[in-house]
Amino acid sequence: MNDLLLMRALHVLGVVIWIGGVFMATTVILPAVRRGQLGDDKLAAFHVIEHRFVWIARAAVLVVGISGFYLIIRMQLWPRFGDGDFWWMHAMVSIWLLFVFVLFVGEPLLLRRHFPRLAAYDPDLAFAILHWVHLFLLALSLVTVLGAAAGAHGWRFLTH
Repeated sequence: MNDLLLMRALHVLGVVIWIGGVFMATTVILPAVRRGQLGDDKLAAFHVIEHRFVWIARAAVLVVGISGFYLIIRMQLWPRFGDGDFWWMHAMVSIWLLFVFVLFVGEPLLLRRHFPRLAAYDPDLAFAILHWVHLFLLALSLVTVLGAAAGAHGWRFLTH
C-alpha cells in the first residue's frame, strides 16, 4: 500500500469515527439524556458518555487533520483553495478547525467548567442549548461530508 492510499484510508476512517460520533450523540444520546431515559441525573449520564468519547473524538480529529494536511502537500492540492468548485475543501478545513476548537478548547474550558453550573440551575435549558449546538455542528458536518464525497468524485457545483 502506498502512502497516498494509507493517508486517504486513515482520513476517511477518522471522519467516519468523528462525524459518526457526532451523529450518534446528537440523534440518540442527547435526546435520551434530555428525556431522562439514562437516569434522573442528566449531567452524570452525559458526563459518563462524553468523558469516554471525547478522547476518541480528539484522536480522530487529529488523524483527519494530519492525514488531510499530508494529502494536500503530497498531492499539491493548494491551488484548489483558489477555485470555487472546490468549496468543499474550504468547508473541510473550516469544520476541522471548528471541532479542534470545540474539542481542545471549548470542552475543557467551557463545557467542563461552566456547563455543570447551568445544568444545576436549569437542566432543561442547559441540555436544550447543548443539543441545539450539536444539531448545528452536525448539519454543517453532513453538508461538508456530502460536498466532499461528491466533489472528490468529480461533481462541480459552480460549473455544472
